[in-house]
Amino acid sequence: MLAIRMQRTGRKGHAQFRIIVQESRRTPTSGSIVAALGHYNPHAKEVVLDKEKAGFYLDHGAQPSESVVRLLNKEGVKMPAWVKLTADKSRTTRHGDKLRKNRPAGSPAPEPKAEEAPAEETAEAPVDAPDATSAETPAADEVSVKPEAAPEVKAAPEPAAPAE
Repeated sequence: MLAIRMQRTGRKGHAQFRIIVQESRRTPTSGSIVAALGHYNPHAKEVVLDKEKAGFYLDHGAQPSESVVRLLNKEGVKMPAWVKLTADKSRTTRHGDKLRKNRPAGSPAPEPKAEEAPAEETAEAPVDAPDATSAETPAADEVSVKPEAAPEVKAAPEPAAPAE
């Protein structure tokens, strides 16, 4: 079975492609081709193609690759009914509502949800801190701070006396 595919040429970082007809079992780099249909330069978006040859091989059952189908459609080559062009894949963005462009103007970024507060922060919190919303603030001598209770230390059990 014949395949119409692209064969990469050009130097490193500057790819150019030949559009070739080749036996489908061979790799594009093998060098054995049935026919050369043209070439494609993706940097200049230049396509040179022999449309008559491409139509001939398509009519006789050559299977085009997806990228070749797109190029042939762009060049106006009539494709057989059995050739199907796959639709472009739709992209979705995870958490698109968090993007700046999707937020209303002037609103702050949503804060990430914290699963658990670290234990260090809760231990250092003041015991009797005055409420910030209260109208009266007590004087420094009126504030009573309870000392933290020392943790209970259990005495180690005494070793049993040896039986005589």
